[in-house]
Amino acid sequence: MKRNLTLAIFLLGACTAYAQGLSGGLKFGLNVANQKMSLEGLSVSTKALSSFHLGGYLNVSVTQKLSVQPELLYSVVGTKADDFESKFSYLSLPIMVKYNVASVFHIHAGPQIGMLVTAEVDGDDVKDSLKNTDFGLGMGAGVDLPMGLNFSARYVVGLSDVYDGERVGTKIKNNIFQFSLGYRLFGGK
Repeated sequence: MKRNLTLAIFLLGACTAYAQGLSGGLKFGLNVANQKMSLEGLSVSTKALSSFHLGGYLNVSVTQKLSVQPELLYSVVGTKADDFESKFSYLSLPIMVKYNVASVFHIHAGPQIGMLVTAEVDGDDVKDSLKNTDFGLGMGAGVDLPMGLNFSARYVVGLSDVYDGERVGTKIKNNIFQFSLGYRLFGGK
């Protein structure tokens, strides 16, 4: 309890110190997801699944050109094949380092961790055969307009095998293209 209180006070102090460079808002958008799959060592050919993500973000300026942007997103990923469709939903926490290349244009990259919420294959619950966490690396670019609107495109490559079932040699990795529309609710220019 004492440790959590100390951490909360530290974070509050850090946010206050950066109050001039702190902004945040909401975002939502399109996921074009696919899963790199191998079943018992054999590669499975799959097609992209269109879904969505939504959530919020904070942006903390470190310098005039560099900032850190943690996000909390509900994100649906998956894949389609001729004989099945999978949909996994995650509560994802990407932590992007943003570099402002020009006044409104930025590039960003950073790690992402996802906590599994639901998992279905053809409507059947398969959550018990998946790991609870997914690790990825995101990279992309975006535009932050002065009126508060922002747009971004990001690719998240799955770094971890999310399969935790009984089939030996089976692996599943999530890969996602994300196209986002956001609106800054506070802070910024």
